[in-house]
Amino acid sequence: MTDSIFVGGGGEGYAQAQELLLKYGNRHGLIAGATGTGKTVTLQILAEGFSNMGVPVFLSDVKGDLSGLAKSGSEGFKLHDAFMKRAAQINFDDYTYQDFPVTFWDLFGDQGHPIRTTVAEMGPLLLSRLMGLTEAQEGVLNIAFRISDDEGLPLLDLKDLRSLLVHIGENDKAISLQYGNVSKRSIGAIQRQLLVLENQGGDAFFGEPALELADIIATDADGRGRVSILAADKLMGSPRLYATFLLWLLSELFEELPEIGNPDKPKLVFFFDEAHLLFDDAPKALVDKVEQVARLIRSKGVGVYFVTQNPDDVPEDILSQLGNRVQHGLRAFTARDQKALRLAAETYRANPRFSVEEAIKDVGTGEAVTSFLIDKGAPGIAERTLIRPPSSQLGPISTLERKGVIAMSAVAGKYEERLDRESAFERLQARADAAAKAAEDIEAAEAQKAEQEREFERAKRYEKTTRKRASAETSVGAEIAKVVIKELKGTTGRRIVRGILGGLFKAR
Repeated sequence: MTDSIFVGGGGEGYAQAQELLLKYGNRHGLIAGATGTGKTVTLQILAEGFSNMGVPVFLSDVKGDLSGLAKSGSEGFKLHDAFMKRAAQINFDDYTYQDFPVTFWDLFGDQGHPIRTTVAEMGPLLLSRLMGLTEAQEGVLNIAFRISDDEGLPLLDLKDLRSLLVHIGENDKAISLQYGNVSKRSIGAIQRQLLVLENQGGDAFFGEPALELADIIATDADGRGRVSILAADKLMGSPRLYATFLLWLLSELFEELPEIGNPDKPKLVFFFDEAHLLFDDAPKALVDKVEQVARLIRSKGVGVYFVTQNPDDVPEDILSQLGNRVQHGLRAFTARDQKALRLAAETYRANPRFSVEEAIKDVGTGEAVTSFLIDKGAPGIAERTLIRPPSSQLGPISTLERKGVIAMSAVAGKYEERLDRESAFERLQARADAAAKAAEDIEAAEAQKAEQEREFERAKRYEKTTRKRASAETSVGAEIAKVVIKELKGTTGRRIVRGILGGLFKAR
């Protein structure tokens, strides 16, 4: 096993051999060039080289072409003769067809194993970038994460964050006193952006089981590095989600991997296709973080390779850290293009045999101006290079073949079923239910007390009414008695006496 990856060479006017030294594979790199000039093939052959050297690779497949890494090239391919001719031209004597150990991933779970992270792992900075929040809204989001930590409210998926924001809005005065000003307007804006993110498929990305880095930093039974391919054709419809996901993955690698100094070969190589999406409209604070990660992550054995159309898509401070470069053709039709071409040429170590600027403009498809780090990490002289043909299939595999690879994967079944363990949503719901139950109990007790008081009042009124009635009946009886006595004492009373006596008199 050699200690380098053969990239290409050529005949007269071209480099005899251009190789990427494995010990400098973690010094980062750049693959640039206009559409159709061969960037995807260069990415493919570098992935093949690293895999054969036992280095795991993670890359995004923006156009769907890189799935061919899972299948060997064949003699029946229409470009077979051209490939063989190119191999002979660059003295690639060991050229053979082969497939590579591929694991397919997909944020949406359609073209690969689902790949997820939790809201907590994403963190407020990247989440703010993902949702395009203002500084004030980002401040509220930071408060939400702090409350999550302080009150034991795990943020796993979007419904957790949404319910926590509702909780903050309902208790904004108390929270503002403890953590700083919380505006309901900002909370409303964040909630709206969460809906937008959910509509873009972000809800599929947040949750559990979360990705374990060990599943992408892996080798097969033969010791070849596994090539993790992220299906990004659909994901490109949400470019901010695409860029933020790759940034998150890079930051996870940075945080979790141990320092290993200068290894003999990288622990992982990370290809960032459509790299301009990472920096478009990115705030300076985020660009500074990316620069810091790019500078420090190489000591953890991770090489980062940016793939983009134009080198000036990458900020200068980051571009200066990219030691291994493959520059495909740039078309300088406008003043801006000419300036970009000139700047691209200036980043290479000059070659006295030709003008680097003219070479970048003239190289055709499958050719490039290359420069790789050499002894002691110094940049090599710029060379015109014919890129070697790939050993795996050029172009995508079929849907049926992809499904077969997914079914036979080492992680098949591990991430497919979504988990929903107790987190902020359930705990806040439990709090709300407990508060509602307590309120119901208090209301029931107060209602019972009120009913008892009403019963007592009714009893009092009944007793009073009864006394009045009894008093009234007594008064009526007394009045009747008075009348009878009065009548007995008066004329009527005498008649009655006489009548009675009269009968007696009659009896006589």
